[in-house]
Amino acid sequence: MSRVFNFSAGPSCLPEEVLKECAAEMLDYQGSGQSVMEMSHRSSVFKPIIEHAEAQVRKLMKVPENYKILFLQGGGSTQFAMVAENLGIKTGKAAYIETGVWAKKAAAEAKALGVQVDVIASSADKNYSYIPRVEKITGDYDYAYICFNNTIMGTHYEYIPDTGNIPLVADISSCVLSEELDVSKFGLLFAGAQKNLAPAGVTLVIIREDLITDTPRAGTPTMLTYKTHADKESMYNTPPCYTIYVLGKVLDWIERNGGVQGIHARNVEKAELLYNYLDTTPYYHATAEKGSRSLMNVPFLTKETDPEKAKEINNTFVKEAAAAGLVNLAGHRLVGGMRASIYNAMTIDGVKALIAFMEKFAKEHF
Repeated sequence: MSRVFNFSAGPSCLPEEVLKECAAEMLDYQGSGQSVMEMSHRSSVFKPIIEHAEAQVRKLMKVPENYKILFLQGGGSTQFAMVAENLGIKTGKAAYIETGVWAKKAAAEAKALGVQVDVIASSADKNYSYIPRVEKITGDYDYAYICFNNTIMGTHYEYIPDTGNIPLVADISSCVLSEELDVSKFGLLFAGAQKNLAPAGVTLVIIREDLITDTPRAGTPTMLTYKTHADKESMYNTPPCYTIYVLGKVLDWIERNGGVQGIHARNVEKAELLYNYLDTTPYYHATAEKGSRSLMNVPFLTKETDPEKAKEINNTFVKEAAAAGLVNLAGHRLVGGMRASIYNAMTIDGVKALIAFMEKFAKEHF
């Protein structure tokens, strides 16, 4: 079977040339006679792999020297707790902007751990279809928290809130390395790998060194303390070695393709193609409001308004799309319809193939 266009929200498609490189080295990594999957993380062969991955993150994201780069486990969801336990330690208060499921879950986790959570803005009134405009955040907060790109709702911050001396924390899981980001404006950034970085299994954390404490909230487990991992260069215990290896190769691929600036230009081109079609066709429409739209995740609905008929036609769309080699287009239940995730590795040809299918499907079913 030939390769399909994978529009999954995660785990997502990876660059084909990276997959081929990994396949070529599966049984013998650079003459070591073993796969990265099976080598010791303490070995002299693996050490350059993790050092290279860290160096590439620092170079491509222009990470300042006073920030630590960590490769952790537990996915983005574990960061909901780690952020609260490690940063919510002075006043015990934090400001959250609620823009969807993941920001809401992060706030709930912090609250459960004893942090006083103030939801200072929310877009729940319109089913999280936009990003609230909060230009400045003030108060005696230990940190402020945002989810920079909302995978389910297809929304994205087009600005960075000014938090002054309050450390700004951002979940960038579904937009990491899709655009240039000024790391110095954040106290902590984190990203699960399975959207733009690598297969699921490693979580990238970029944290300002002054936020790494040896006195987190009482009862914080050793493994959920940033200092534990910072002191041991992400190797306090066995890290997800193979995922880190793939991550390094993906970063090399980004560098070969013009770096973050080049990837962003390609992402803009892909998104504009799809949104322009959605905004001009009578058959479909995007659910996210203009001014808040994600370049990575594009939910859309058909013109069918009857709930039962819409459900039936959505199912038909997803089934016929898969038969045409366009897979994982089902929308999330909270939005409905369809969703095309067009991460860094998705090609322009893939987006063009989707639009051609959408037009064909519309003529046949509407």
